[in-house]
Amino acid sequence: MIKINLLLARKEKKKVGMRKEVVILILSLAFLFLLLMVIQWKMDKEKEDTLRQISETRKEINYYKSLTSEVTKAKEAQKILQDKLNLINSLRKEKMSPARVLDELSIDRPEKIQFESLKKVGSKLGIEGIALDDETVANFMTNLRKSKLFKNVDLIVTEQIEQSKIKLKKFVLSCEIIPM
Repeated sequence: MIKINLLLARKEKKKVGMRKEVVILILSLAFLFLLLMVIQWKMDKEKEDTLRQISETRKEINYYKSLTSEVTKAKEAQKILQDKLNLINSLRKEKMSPARVLDELSIDRPEKIQFESLKKVGSKLGIEGIALDDETVANFMTNLRKSKLFKNVDLIVTEQIEQSKIKLKKFVLSCEIIPM
């Protein structure tokens, strides 16, 4: 009788099967590692794209903020210009223009008088100034009375002041503007 030892064949088959399993395990691990690397690369790429988009969006936000500030400045400038236009239009509607009043005052003003302030309320005009003496103030008042533009010229206050050791006369006049 012949005896055949089948255990060795089984061991050989087991060794071959085990080698196949180890090779499959190594190949599976390599494939899994490769798959994880691809996923990591895609995630890094998406992260870079997202960071780039965030950066571009921040640049756009800053650009639009600068545009907004420019628009705000332009609106403020437009409002100022509109206010000036409204003032010019209201002055045009008035019968007596301030330019004409100032022109007449400069013509009637003696050289020894300096104006400090002019206040116009309705048709009334208040004039404050400094003169060299009382005679100069009187000449100025006479010139205003002779003018066709002013009436009821009155001296409200006159007082002596000293500037740089020179005695001067400070005065306040009131008059009415005649509409033409």
